[in-house]
Amino acid sequence: MSWQRRAINAWMRHGMKPVLRRASSPELARRVFEFAAPRLYPALPFTRLLPLRAPVPVTLVSCGSPRVGQIILFLHGGAYLAGSARAYQGMLSRLSQAAGLEIAVPDYRLLQQAPFPAAYEDALLAWQHLRQRGYAPGRILLAGDSAGGGLALALLAGLLTEGERPAGLVAFSPWCDLTLSGASLHDNRARDVIIPTGRMPEVVEQYLAGADPADPRASPLFADFPGPPPVLIQVSDSEVLRSDAERMAARLQAAGSAVQLRLWHGLPHVWQFMAGHLPEGQAALEEAAVFARAALDGST
Repeated sequence: MSWQRRAINAWMRHGMKPVLRRASSPELARRVFEFAAPRLYPALPFTRLLPLRAPVPVTLVSCGSPRVGQIILFLHGGAYLAGSARAYQGMLSRLSQAAGLEIAVPDYRLLQQAPFPAAYEDALLAWQHLRQRGYAPGRILLAGDSAGGGLALALLAGLLTEGERPAGLVAFSPWCDLTLSGASLHDNRARDVIIPTGRMPEVVEQYLAGADPADPRASPLFADFPGPPPVLIQVSDSEVLRSDAERMAARLQAAGSAVQLRLWHGLPHVWQFMAGHLPEGQAALEEAAVFARAALDGST
């Protein structure tokens, strides 16, 4: 166990988790995250952030010399109430450099702007925009973390149903079940250093605005995946979303996907985000980068 992991876990448990328990509104949480994230976890030097003209705001993030003709479509997390390309530039600059790939990041509508299924519709628009720019399905890899990981998996199910097959998918601690039926929500509620499970039903209610939590566009755990591509899922054994990742991997495997479920030990939710300070975060991103290149080359 790195000393950085011990320090970050302590800071999150005693500093961040109590704040999240008491956050008064989604908008306040969004503003705090948008202010703090790029300052605590800045992008690597010489990172490029290029806005695209698209039906939904999309930013291209790249660092180093990315491959031509291949791309990652990354859907950010933040419980559908926070997150943006700007806030995620630190993690994604490192993933771009490690993978040698550009990353397209849509700023999909958050629950303050429009409830479900707006985020899914915007994710689909971002996919369609990349297709219109000339990327074949097999040259696009889907990725996402937390709520964005669930959104990426929901998008994968929708695309496969329509006969479009991305190269693969990478999910960091995906939130796949908005019915909140996973055993780890109870079993790991004290071990998880950042997610206050008592606030999760509130977020679900605000996001869904009366829609069915088992809708596959909201909870891909209940989706069909005809002919799925290879998938990498990374999750920590101490997370409340561990069961989401494990059940999602089993469902994909049953559908025929070559799934890699990588269970890491004692790390905070989406520890990849802290790669600039946390060795395990950088190691996880490098593992994801190897998978992404192999999937895009058809060798996973």
